[in-house]
This record gives sequence, C-alpha cells and structure tokens, in this order.
Amino acid sequence: MQRHLKASIRPAGAHHRYAPEAPAALDGQANFNPAYTKTARVLHWITAGLILTMIPLGFVIANEWGGYLQDPLYDLHRSIGMTLVPIVVLRLILRWARPPLPLPEDVSALQRRAAEITHAALYTLLLIQPLTGWIATSAYRAPLVVFGWFELPPIWPENRMLSDWLFSLHSLIGIAIAGLVAAHIGAALYHHFIRKDRVLMRMIAG
Repeated sequence: MQRHLKASIRPAGAHHRYAPEAPAALDGQANFNPAYTKTARVLHWITAGLILTMIPLGFVIANEWGGYLQDPLYDLHRSIGMTLVPIVVLRLILRWARPPLPLPEDVSALQRRAAEITHAALYTLLLIQPLTGWIATSAYRAPLVVFGWFELPPIWPENRMLSDWLFSLHSLIGIAIAGLVAAHIGAALYHHFIRKDRVLMRMIAG
C-alpha cells in the first residue's frame, strides 16, 4: 500500500520540481549577450551591400560594357569605393573596442583559422583597393568626384604608365575580393544549412 502511494505521489513531485526552472530560462534570455553589437551588424550589411554592388560594376566598366553609361558607372564605382574606406576603418575600430564572441566550441581549429585569414584578407584588401584606385586615377589625371558632391584631390603626379599598371593591379585585387566574398558567403551558408548552428544568425539577430 505504501509503495502504491509513493508511486502515485512521484509525478506530482516531479511536476513541482520542474516548475521553478521556467524563471531561470527567462533570466537567461534577459542576460543574452549578442555576438555582435547592433552597430557592428548594421555596418556589416552596409559593407556587404556596397561590395556586392561594386563587384559586378567593376567587371562591367573594366570590360567597357557600359555603353553610353560608361562614364557615370565609373563615377559610381569610384564613389562607392571611397565610401567604403571610412566604413571599413570604423568597423575595425569597433571590432577592436568590442571584439565579437568566439565561434561555437564545436567549430574545428582549421575552420576557425580559415575564418580569421578570410576576415583579415578582406579587411586588408578593402583598404588597399580604394587606395590603388585613387592613386591610379590621380596618375591618369582623371577627376574623382564622389556622388557628384565633391571632388577628391589628386594624390600622385601624372604618370600614365604607372596608372595603367595600377589599374591592372586594381582589377586583380577586385578578383581576389570577389573570391574571398564568395568563400565568406559559402561558409555562412554552410554553417546555416549544413551545420545548422547560429554563426550566420549571429550577424543577423546578434
């Protein structure tokens, strides 16, 4: 009889022991620490939009497919490129001031290292690329007007041979950036759809 009573009491007891756990879960949500700040996430997606505009635009003007829009497309390309410089610098400052949370523990050391190299290469090339374009444009003595608002001064003496060489280098760096962006996007999609972790969502929701 006593065994029967104890057995019948256990489910109720288990229920009472489980009930207090709900506030703890809510407290965990209240103390949620995002991997990236809202500012870092907004700047990331602005950068992504500008880069994804620049890449096809660069291919169009490099191959002179713009037709009668070739010159305006050149101006747009230069304007976006110069806009990226302060944005990338600001992102680096914020990343130094408030580093993002590390990747999930189950991400392999090789993948972590690949992510570090990809990020470092992207940041470096995104700073070098506008500079080579500015020097090349200056050496060619073409105007560098930013969205029609103001004109940047030349920063290099006229030198057509140097300008041609730098524009060739500029194109190669553009191809390298396109490759790194493709790898970056591919890795994000791999984490989201194959590994099904929060790596991509960290940059969307925090």
